[in-house]
Amino acid sequence: MTKGYVYLVGAGPGDPKLITVKGSECIAKADVLVYDRLASRRLLTLVRPDCELIYCGKSPDRHTLRQEEINQLLVDKGLEGKIVTRLKGGDPFVFGRGGEEAEALLDAGIEFEVVPGITSAIAVPAYAGIPVTHRDLTTSFAVITGHEDPTKNETTIHWDHLAQSHGTLVFLMGMANLPLIAEKLMANGKKATTPVAIIQWGTRPEQRTLVGQLDTIAADVKERGFTNPSIIIVGEVVTLREKLKWFEKKPLFGQRIVVTRARHQASELSLAIEALGGEAWEFPMIEIVPPTDSSYLTKAVSDLKGFQWLIFTSSNGVEGFFAELKNQERDVRDLAGIEIVAIGPATKVALEQRGLRASFVPEEFRAEKIVEGLSGRILSGQRVLLARAEEARDVLPESLKARGVEVWDVPVYKTVIGGANRGELQQMLREKEIHTVTFTSSSTVRNFVTLLDGDVSLLKDVRLYSIGPITSATAQELGLTIFKEAAQYTISGLVEALLEGKKA
Repeated sequence: MTKGYVYLVGAGPGDPKLITVKGSECIAKADVLVYDRLASRRLLTLVRPDCELIYCGKSPDRHTLRQEEINQLLVDKGLEGKIVTRLKGGDPFVFGRGGEEAEALLDAGIEFEVVPGITSAIAVPAYAGIPVTHRDLTTSFAVITGHEDPTKNETTIHWDHLAQSHGTLVFLMGMANLPLIAEKLMANGKKATTPVAIIQWGTRPEQRTLVGQLDTIAADVKERGFTNPSIIIVGEVVTLREKLKWFEKKPLFGQRIVVTRARHQASELSLAIEALGGEAWEFPMIEIVPPTDSSYLTKAVSDLKGFQWLIFTSSNGVEGFFAELKNQERDVRDLAGIEIVAIGPATKVALEQRGLRASFVPEEFRAEKIVEGLSGRILSGQRVLLARAEEARDVLPESLKARGVEVWDVPVYKTVIGGANRGELQQMLREKEIHTVTFTSSSTVRNFVTLLDGDVSLLKDVRLYSIGPITSATAQELGLTIFKEAAQYTISGLVEALLEGKKA
């Protein structure tokens, strides 16, 4: 049997975007992904659908698998001929026991590769506004384990050298031993007033920082309830934090926000959220698919010359319509002489990308405003092609028909429930990891409640944001309370609502 290959990959300190390009490639090609507690779960979305996921998380007081069992697991999977990616928080070779895993693979004759990651020793202080070196304060830094191997007969940490050094000291995994660390440094000559910072869950929305001094930091930590995972920074560079902290200043810092849009549309909102310091989690509630019966669309497109107006109520409608136009070997020239209406700016942009300009875009982006704005422009007896979702409301076609207009209400797409992970969504809500949920359509609301199995109590203390009144009304019907509705019914309007809500 052909032996497999193992990648020992550093996942970085927590922010999933701090994974390296090569690291993400190794995740994507894996047959088996073995991941630990400090690797962001968002990185799991990069795996192939058939990838085997194995959790082997370790915390100071609880191990899912002992290190020897992890070593054997990597060997066993490698001997099965699998491509294995071992995803480790931080860097595999910085207190990550990656060296032990590599030795086990070598002994078994399995080829491996090490993909370095950004270690928390430098990234976490940076996210807290603390440079580990600064030419005016220190030209060196040391990274020290705060949790030595308990089976060793004596310590190998030279406390006297560390205490007399002018360099920055970074202790990893040392919270349980913080009183001892402070005591040892002071006993060996470190000033009691030396600045110290404790950073918990660095680079994540939960990040928080405590600044103190060496002689009181242990008591401060106990009083404030700081626990693992945290890192300890000792040195004068800590004094730069108040001046240089940047992460916490971002307007959406501390917010883990669910994006419910279809996967192919989610990036616009996700990127905006993350640029403002939030963490976007994409749980696609809808997927856009062809209509149940496409014969109406086929007939309408083949008879375009018979219409005076063409109305689009979403960019999805534009995409579906033009897919059929291409399918019939037609193009924009077949739309000559037809007045085109777009419900909002996103739909308008989708048309412009295809070389078309909308004759009318309502000031308020909903169906009722289309009817109001076209009053006196669409004449009785004219024919209107309404290209929209299969499950759309009846307000627009019925209002137009009431004015004597002949309406062809043609479904060009339909929305079905998306591929969001039901179990993960419910787990994150139960563990209070989600702070905010955004809804961009009535379908996203309905499908979201479906994925909760109707248990809306999971949303207690979670702020819900809506893109507009129709979406808000659907949420209310289903027992949800919208915290804030976008003033402009667009993605940028929704982002503005998030910013305003953070200030409230």
